[in-house]
Amino acid sequence: MINRYVVTETLPDGSDGKVLAFAEQKRMTLKEQMTFYTDESRRQVLFTAAARQIVDLGASYDVRDAGGGVVGTFSKRFGSSLLRSTWEMDQPGSIAAVGRERNRFVAVARRLWGLVPLDFVPFMWPYHFDFTSDGGQVMRVDKKFGLRDRYVVDVQSPALDLRLAIAQAVALDALQSR
Repeated sequence: MINRYVVTETLPDGSDGKVLAFAEQKRMTLKEQMTFYTDESRRQVLFTAAARQIVDLGASYDVRDAGGGVVGTFSKRFGSSLLRSTWEMDQPGSIAAVGRERNRFVAVARRLWGLVPLDFVPFMWPYHFDFTSDGGQVMRVDKKFGLRDRYVVDVQSPALDLRLAIAQAVALDALQSR
């Protein structure tokens, strides 16, 4: 009943480097929350991401540091997401970005696959998100082929707080039930 995520840096050869964060998200809760720790021991909280409201289709999430200070926010644009998932990400005083599924065909195919009465067969085609601000690339999230869900997050803007980028990337998996 808990989703767990291990966030690692990617080394130049493509292998996993050091652990940047370990996250947990309880499923089946009325108010979504993800807690990010320094490692799997879960002794030290790095930051959290929590919904502002109980069960909301376009919920906003606040990302807060270990002391409770606001790092940034993200939210799903419900109407825009009907055919192609769209998210907004805001880092106060710095970056406001919009992220969309890169491939419209894959976005529509995923939705059609959900109508097929084969709940035990997941949609295997990987999806990708591009986050932009004022026409410039802020970050990319690419899902990789494999038995386990695996993503590569490429933060291209040095102004983007890595904690906000990590929280948004985990949300793409956890909050969209992928």
